Amino acid sequence: MNEGIRKEIAGMSLSELNNLMDYIRDVQVITAKASLKIGQKVYVVQKTKRTKGIILKIKQRKCTVDIGGRIYSVPMSMLEAA
Repeated sequence: MNEGIRKEIAGMSLSELNNLMDYIRDVQVITAKASLKIGQKVYVVQKTKRTKGIILKIKQRKCTVDIGGRIYSVPMSMLEAA
């Protein structure tokens, strides 16, 4: 990450940081939505593991994903193409 960006972030107030996190999450969703398709194999990324699944339905902010025969509603920001 660019050193100038790091310094800028370090100087932000708590409310500015919260707004930045919201913006980043929105950009993640927009980027994911543009690249995800129904039937696509994806990884559901969690802190300590990545689980393979298949997208069944794409909603506004989440996707319905089949993971090992069970159906989950997963935020798009947690999905990566497999």
